[in-house]
Amino acid sequence: MSAEPLDRSIDRRAFLARAAVLATASAAGATVALPSVAAAGTPRSTASDTRRREQALNRPNAYVQPRPEALADPTELTIAEAAWLIRAGRLTPQRLVEAYLERISAYDGIYQAFNLVLADAALAAARDAGRRPRRGALHGIPLAIKDNYYTEGVRTTANSFLFQDFVPPYDATAVARLKAGGAIVLGKTQMGPLATTRATTPAGVVTTVNAWAPTNRGVDPGGSSTGTATSVAGRMATSGIGTQTGGSITAPSNAQNLTGLKPTMGRVSAAGVIPLTYSRDHPGPLARDARDAAIMLTAMAGEDPADPRSQGLPDVPNLIDAATPVFHRNRVKLRWNTRIGVLPGFANGTSATALARQAYLAQLAAIPGVTLVDVPLPDEWSVLTGGTFNNIRLPERSEPFMPYLRSDLRGFGVSLTSWLQGALMGGNEFITGQRAKLVLMERVLGDLFDACDVVVQTDPVPFDILGLPEIAFPIGSTAAGLPIGTILGGLPYAEDRLLSVVAAYQAVTDWHHRRPADPPASAARMRVDEAPRLTAEQVAELTQ
Repeated sequence: MSAEPLDRSIDRRAFLARAAVLATASAAGATVALPSVAAAGTPRSTASDTRRREQALNRPNAYVQPRPEALADPTELTIAEAAWLIRAGRLTPQRLVEAYLERISAYDGIYQAFNLVLADAALAAARDAGRRPRRGALHGIPLAIKDNYYTEGVRTTANSFLFQDFVPPYDATAVARLKAGGAIVLGKTQMGPLATTRATTPAGVVTTVNAWAPTNRGVDPGGSSTGTATSVAGRMATSGIGTQTGGSITAPSNAQNLTGLKPTMGRVSAAGVIPLTYSRDHPGPLARDARDAAIMLTAMAGEDPADPRSQGLPDVPNLIDAATPVFHRNRVKLRWNTRIGVLPGFANGTSATALARQAYLAQLAAIPGVTLVDVPLPDEWSVLTGGTFNNIRLPERSEPFMPYLRSDLRGFGVSLTSWLQGALMGGNEFITGQRAKLVLMERVLGDLFDACDVVVQTDPVPFDILGLPEIAFPIGSTAAGLPIGTILGGLPYAEDRLLSVVAAYQAVTDWHHRRPADPPASAARMRVDEAPRLTAEQVAELTQ
């Protein structure tokens, strides 16, 4: 049995104090010094973080012998499986990249997951990777990058008129760390305009489809990391990265049968990511299973001098081992005994989602080490997490964009409304909302988590407000064959605990191995004048 995960030793009051400073100083951005949550005297340096990542990405559990059914098609492989083949000399990075580029060429005209494919650069990087010593499990692995991450010398638009010609001079920290681990960037993916809704054009015309229903644009693919989700689900990238401010990693992961991990606020640097809400922007991976999510987060996480949100935090735990199932006498058991909190009404009813949740809870309960605990919602939950207080995020997105708001409103396209709402919100409302956030934080950390270690979620927004980690993963499907997913939320910096639960669940189920059928040969890219369009009112209602 491994040592208890980090969440047992975290000073919750320290996390609360840090949240208080961030809440009151969000407009000041990167100039704010936040209280440390790490133990006093913990050494910090970029070099030590780099060494940690290199060592962690080369741990034995980062490599998995491929499933027999995955050997025939490299695009079916998980990161860990592809890494095993590359290490064994049975697959080259160039062949892996070529396989994905073939699928992109064949199907992305229908999926519209990418807004820019870097075919020549990806092939050159793959050939170079084939000549270099391996750097770990990400060596030669092709990834999809959401288009709000800076990519050096490559256009980064955030799918917006405002940034349509922006070419960053450097990579976002998360992208730089993935590339340093040997990963290869296949391209930039479609997203909601300025990270607001499902992927549309800046004018609101729907683009990217759900890979599980490619001919029906009415099926929600999840937003705003839509393109990344569709690229991974449609087997056009091994894994990818997105951002979450109000459900934009967990929602598309649930919609498209992926395992998406939104880490604790600050666990991954947001430096070099076009901002949406300073105190709520979370970079994270959208992957095929818990182990792949752990590999991605291991590469991305760690302190960054360019982002104060990432500084003074506890060390990144051993995520890859945490995401490796534990067996006792050929039976899966939890790595750590874990109380899983179940909220009132979570599995009530007879809908496909309710039945999937009932089966999911039963499967969890059968795993040794799991204890299901009924937990009540904290007092005034609906008020503290409702629209009135949730809208205090809006001034944070308006403040850095004020020069644009003063000069040309047309640059915001269909997503303008929430920026105007933020610019017009009164100071009293903002301050009251920040106080409400701290009350919510106290009740979640002090009441809810006294009874459990992780908790089921029906809505990602409350934990996005608080900056707490969440993991989304598949648990079933509808009669129409569309994925059904769920979310678990955890304590600050307890990504390892969340990964351990999902790894055990995925060891006894196969939902995460299921892939959508390829689009029919008769399918074709929908013309702009035929595609549905979101109105400004719809975007305002759906925006994260």
